[in-house]
Amino acid sequence: MARINFDLQQLQAFVAVAERGSFRAAADEIHLSSPALSRRIERLESILGAKLFNRTTRDVKLTPLGRTFLERARAALDDLEAAMLGISDIAGSRIGRVTVACVPSAALHFLPSVVSSFSDKFPKIRIRLMDEAAGQVVASVLAGECDFGIAFMGNQVPGVDFLPIHDDEFVLAMPRGHAMAKRRSVAWADLADEKLIAVARSSGNRQLLDDALARAGCNPSYRFEVSHIATLLGMVEAGLGMAAVPRLALPANHPTLVGVALRQPAVSRQLGLTTLHGATLSAPSQVFYEHLRAALQAKKKPKA
Repeated sequence: MARINFDLQQLQAFVAVAERGSFRAAADEIHLSSPALSRRIERLESILGAKLFNRTTRDVKLTPLGRTFLERARAALDDLEAAMLGISDIAGSRIGRVTVACVPSAALHFLPSVVSSFSDKFPKIRIRLMDEAAGQVVASVLAGECDFGIAFMGNQVPGVDFLPIHDDEFVLAMPRGHAMAKRRSVAWADLADEKLIAVARSSGNRQLLDDALARAGCNPSYRFEVSHIATLLGMVEAGLGMAAVPRLALPANHPTLVGVALRQPAVSRQLGLTTLHGATLSAPSQVFYEHLRAALQAKKKPKA
C-alpha cells in the first residue's frame, strides 16, 4: 500500500475552503495568508493526484471527487478530535478502569460505600475489586493483576512498596444486648470466662493478634474457629460468642452487633496501599486512591 503523506493542517485547510466556498474567508478563519492556504491545497491535490476544487474568479466549488473526499476528511477530523478528547478524559481521570486487590475485612463493609460515592463522582471509571487474603493481595500486585492492593503491614516482600493510609484497631464484636456492650473498652483479661470465636491461624488477622497477645503475655482460649470474617460475624450474631475483629470489618450501623475497643493490650493493624516498587499509578487509580484515603480520614473523625 502506498503511503499518503498529507498532514492535519492540509485537511483542515481543505475543509475550511469547502465549507466557506472561498479561499479568502477560509484563510481568515484559520488565521493563514491566502497564498499559504493555496499552497496547502495544491500540496494536498498533488498528493492525491486529483483536483478537489474548480476555481473561478467569483467562487470555489468542489469537484465530484472533492465532495467525496470532504466526507472522509470531516470523518477523519471528527475521529481525531474524539480520540484527543478521550485521551484528555483519561489524563483528567474521568474515564478508565481501576482494579484493586484488598483484604476481605476491608472489602466486606467499608469499600462498597467508598466505591458507591466514587462512582457518583466518576461514573465512567469502572472499578473491579478482588477480595483476597493478605498474602494473595501482595501476589496479585507482584503479578500485575491489579493496579494496587489494600493490605496491612507485615505481608510485604521485596519488590513491593507499602504506603500506610489507616490504623485499624481491633474491637470486640458482640450483640448489642450483651452486658459489656455499653462499655467504652474491654480488657483482654476480662474475657477469661467468655466464649470467644476466632478466624483460623492461617489468617493474617489471626497471626497479627496472636503475635501481639503473646508479647503481652495473654493467651485467650477460643471456643470456635472459622475461615472468614463474614462467617465469624454471623456466628457472633447467632449468639455463639464474641470475636476480636478489625473495626473496618464491623459497620458502625450494624443492626445487631456493636464493637467495643479492646485494651491491655490494644491491637491494631496498619492498612496501606501496596504497589510494585517504583510503579506509578494511572490517573484513574490515583484519583480512586485519593478518594479512598479521604474516606478513611473521615471515618476516623469523631462524630458530633
